[in-house]
Amino acid sequence: MKGITRRQSLRYLLQGAAGLALSSSTVNALAAMATKDEKSALIVVDVQNCFIDGGTLPVKNGAEVVPVINQLSTQFLNVVMTQDWHTKEHASFASTYDGKKPFETTELSYGTQVLWPDHCVQGTDDASLVAGLDIPHAEMIIRKGFHQHIDSYSAFYEADHKTPTGLVGYLRERGIKNVYIVGLATDFCVAWTAVDAAKAGFKTAVIEDACRAIDLNGSLQNAWKMMTEAGVKRLQSEDIIG
Repeated sequence: MKGITRRQSLRYLLQGAAGLALSSSTVNALAAMATKDEKSALIVVDVQNCFIDGGTLPVKNGAEVVPVINQLSTQFLNVVMTQDWHTKEHASFASTYDGKKPFETTELSYGTQVLWPDHCVQGTDDASLVAGLDIPHAEMIIRKGFHQHIDSYSAFYEADHKTPTGLVGYLRERGIKNVYIVGLATDFCVAWTAVDAAKAGFKTAVIEDACRAIDLNGSLQNAWKMMTEAGVKRLQSEDIIG
């Protein structure tokens, strides 16, 4: 297992995440906990057709995460996957509102909502998991965002921070203590999932090179700051795979 290199540490500082670089011993401990450990789980966030090239809300280079995630998944006994699963005319869609355009905002009961192009509508091919994703031992798929009037980024709670998906209870009943998060997109669903996991008491890490970001108006840097403050660790796939 490898520690974080000097080059990686410099990259973290350049991204505005001072103090984020982990000691080699911390990285090695996290990596050791992940490999074939019954108390660790990999959470694969929203690796769906809508978020790769040709989808309705593509994340730049989103498909590149698929082979990395496939390889990482072999190191975990426990894998949970998520799917964005929206209704038609969902509250997070710009098309639901007269005069609104994608990436503008509106105010909903739980706060400011970014408005997206229609995406991941229930039952469509756009909402399907990417065909190349090969994780036959995944135990559960959490569908989120199916409440008409509430968006959902996190795998744990809807965007009101109150409505649970049930994932906390599932992981606790299974005896999971450590979660490792990958997928799309780093600065939205991955970040919210990571922060909620840490708040729920799980030791949490995001595997950076198994994620890709939208990076809307500085959202990526803000997401890493938010995750760091929540105690989320930042790893690379080589820290797990070796």
